[in-house]
Amino acid sequence: MGINNKEKAMDYENRAMTDQLSSKVSRLKSLAFDIDMDTREHNRLLDSMGGDFDSTETFLGGSAGRLSKMLSGGRGNRRVLCYTAAGLVAVFVLFYYVLSRISWGGSVPSAEAPL
Repeated sequence: MGINNKEKAMDYENRAMTDQLSSKVSRLKSLAFDIDMDTREHNRLLDSMGGDFDSTETFLGGSAGRLSKMLSGGRGNRRVLCYTAAGLVAVFVLFYYVLSRISWGGSVPSAEAPL
């Protein structure tokens, strides 16, 4: 009778360990599936970004070609380019001034530290 009880105890222990192993395998399978889905999503994102970079490269290449054509066109085109660059710098400075006034509450911060 002692052997029978020993076998039952071992059988019970084996079943418990089998259940634990099954649970762990299920978790690993679920984790692997989540990793697979996440990888597919990231690959789709990277593929779409590649297309965006290609279109941006084409746009910038065309812009650079027009700019070099304008620079090689003569003195009149250089003058227009200079005025355009000065205008862009002025707009940038104006935006910076307006945004700094807004973010500081309408007053310019002083160089002195408060006492």
